[in-house]
Amino acid sequence: MTATIGFVLLTHTKPTQIQRLVNRLNVMFDEPPIVCHHDFAKCALPIKEFPTNVSFVQPPSPTGWGTFPTVEAALRAIKQMYDAPASPDWFVLLSGSDYPIKPAATIRSQLEGSPYDAYILHDLIQYNNWKDDWWLRLCYERYCTKTWYYPSLTKRLRPMRRALVLKHPLLTRPFLPFSDHFRCYAGQFWFTANRRAAEYILRFYATRPRLASHYRSSHVPNPEESYFNCVLGNAPGLKLDNNDYRYIDWSRGGPHPKNLGMEGLPKLLSSTDHFARRFDIDHDARILDELDAAT
Repeated sequence: MTATIGFVLLTHTKPTQIQRLVNRLNVMFDEPPIVCHHDFAKCALPIKEFPTNVSFVQPPSPTGWGTFPTVEAALRAIKQMYDAPASPDWFVLLSGSDYPIKPAATIRSQLEGSPYDAYILHDLIQYNNWKDDWWLRLCYERYCTKTWYYPSLTKRLRPMRRALVLKHPLLTRPFLPFSDHFRCYAGQFWFTANRRAAEYILRFYATRPRLASHYRSSHVPNPEESYFNCVLGNAPGLKLDNNDYRYIDWSRGGPHPKNLGMEGLPKLLSSTDHFARRFDIDHDARILDELDAAT
């Protein structure tokens, strides 16, 4: 049987680009189930103009880059998709700045014959195991340390806050959700997973709140780059591919990827990835036209 694919969208800006993404997914995947969580506090969106296969999470949650409410917005959208009577075999988590770069037949064919339950980047984060890898070290400092702030004084006797940071696992273990039996993983937020993985994610969130409580802490940055990775990375019986099939250009440095334009089209077309990010319709709309023609 042909695998059914649904799409979970997290959006907050550029209504025209959101509508274009939805229209493209509808053309390629024959009006698949789409659940959109849109942060209306950041940008209005004319939801009545969207086709009937698109549903919106109501009421929406406030979202923000590097915050746990963004993870919870994705969880609410995944739950809405799989609470529906005709839930898809697979779902793809996308932002409003993502776009497909491979034909639907290529994506569907890989998922239909897949031995995996999820395609998600999930690097194991361990103490003193990063060597020269700045990313692994950064993730350890983000997710596997414990920080307390206490009042103090400067040399000029002005009030300030100082930080006490515990790093060694023998010291942090009582305060963190990680252990030899539940390890920390990190990677990208955006991933693809099947129904079995979706059900596990939702069950884990409902019954094992300690990980969410840890990442909900205001002192844990960028929890969206670790929560799903931890849940699926530790899931017994689930098989993961450490590849999210997302094309991202980090060549400019900094916390955000480069906006993709026409100069990057050859690499996009030769890539084996399914989707790419990020695009900005105000920066370069022609690249989307070219991708439409190619897929």
